[in-house]
Amino acid sequence: MKKIEISDGKDLVLMARKAVRQHLRDNSKISDPEFDSKFDFSSGVFVTINKKKSLRGCIGYPLPVKKLSEGLIDAAISAATADTRFSPVEIDELDDLSFEVTVLTPPAEIRVKDPEEYLRVIQVGTDGLIVENDYTSGLLLPQVPLEYGLNVKEFLEYTCQKAGLPKDAWKDQSTKILKFQGIIFKE
Repeated sequence: MKKIEISDGKDLVLMARKAVRQHLRDNSKISDPEFDSKFDFSSGVFVTINKKKSLRGCIGYPLPVKKLSEGLIDAAISAATADTRFSPVEIDELDDLSFEVTVLTPPAEIRVKDPEEYLRVIQVGTDGLIVENDYTSGLLLPQVPLEYGLNVKEFLEYTCQKAGLPKDAWKDQSTKILKFQGIIFKE
C-alpha cells in the first residue's frame, strides 16, 4: 500500500461527500481523473456517515480489492444508500451529516496457541478486528472500541456478535481472528 499522508485525508473525505451528493442528485457516479490518478493503488477503505453523534451508515472494503479512488466512491455511495440498518440518506439532510474515511492496512491473521493470548496481542485504539468462521464474518474498525469504551475482551465479543456468532466465539479454535490498522480522516 502506498503511504497515505495526513494532507490526503482532506481530499478523501471531500470526495466521499461529493460522491454521495452527486449520486443523490442524479443517480450517477462521480468521475475525477486527478483524484483517480492520485489514489490509483489498491487499499481497503470504509466510509462512515454520522448524523450528530449517531451512526447513519458505514460500508467499505476490508481487503485491498479495488483501487482506493474507486473503493472510496463506491463505499461512500453504499454507506449513504445501501446500509440495511438505515433508510437511505436524503439529499436535504447532507448538511447535517459528517463523513469519515478509514484507509485500511491488509488484514493479517493473529495466530495464538491459547485464545486468552488475544487479550495481550490486540491493541485497542490501534487494531481493527475481523472475526471469521466457515459461515460468516464480522468487522469492527479500530475507532469503535474507543468510541464505546470497550476493553479488548469486549471488542472481541462485539466483533463476534457483529458476525452473528455467540460473543465468546473468539475462544473457539475454528474461529479466525484477523487484525488490521486504519488511518482515520474526519470532516
